[in-house]
Amino acid sequence: MLPIRTILFGADFSKHSEHAFALAAALARDYSARLIIAHVRELPAVAVGEFGAAPALGEDLDDAKARLFAIKPAEATVAVEHVLVTGTPAVDLLELSETHHADLIVVGSHGRTGLARLLMGSVAERIVRGAKCPVLVVKQPLAEPAPAPLEKAEVQPAAAERSAR
Repeated sequence: MLPIRTILFGADFSKHSEHAFALAAALARDYSARLIIAHVRELPAVAVGEFGAAPALGEDLDDAKARLFAIKPAEATVAVEHVLVTGTPAVDLLELSETHHADLIVVGSHGRTGLARLLMGSVAERIVRGAKCPVLVVKQPLAEPAPAPLEKAEVQPAAAERSAR
């Protein structure tokens, strides 16, 4: 069995990230592992033109902190650490995995394809390529379990009532 003592979860505050977090938290619970919840605030691009540089608009630090620390596993027994850094998501998550000796990295994927993927790149793909530990990429939410089929014993009384009428 793969020893999992530390799980690094990369949070980007998207729906995909929420589903990946549920899986990361369940794995941390089941393996009694420490769960590091990390968010990387991207460095904003600065536009430079004829009249100087335009102010860079990036993610608000206080908002990022509040959203990061709001992410908590349902199980209070899971040991959690929150980490907020500013930089490049794939690069910084890989660095965090090294410094925290992560045994597993869990990230969500938006599943972009074509031009959107070409232009925006894939953070998850760069993490998979650069990681020195296993990476779990959660592309979509886990399917809801199908309702259990009714057993014959439950159906028969109703059918018996109809035939008795």
